[in-house]
Amino acid sequence: MTIRTGIGQDSHRFVSEESSKTCILGGVIFDNAPGMLANSDGDVVLHAICNAISSVTGIRILGTIADELLEKDGITDSSVYLHKAIETLGDKKINHVAITIEAKKPIIGKRLDDMRAKIAEIMDIDITSVGITATSGEGLTACGRGEGIQVFAIITTNQ
Repeated sequence: MTIRTGIGQDSHRFVSEESSKTCILGGVIFDNAPGMLANSDGDVVLHAICNAISSVTGIRILGTIADELLEKDGITDSSVYLHKAIETLGDKKINHVAITIEAKKPIIGKRLDDMRAKIAEIMDIDITSVGITATSGEGLTACGRGEGIQVFAIITTNQ
């Protein structure tokens, strides 16, 4: 059996407070924060997972496949991008995904289980295979100061 590990990172700034764009993280809507500045829905959590998958497969999802879906079909739903990323794994099985989120806002702690459930559903894996942590980073970075959100994701796969 071959085990592979992929790491992905993504970050986005918030849109202006006047914008009506919705904040979506891990497929879950957060009403208490502005949306993310992005061509897509800006789900920085799903984007980091896509990048982790790209580091396993060597196939660029964001910036290539996702951009084509946006330009050709107007698709901005990051869960669609994640499904496309999973397809690139072929017969590799995702064993686990670990996610860490750095953000001052929104308050994520009370929604971690909702996010785990939604990510497990999107990825068609057991909820016990999804781990998420969140931190403000004590305000040491732009994301910790509330300017945006940064996410790291690690996946393990086997064949």
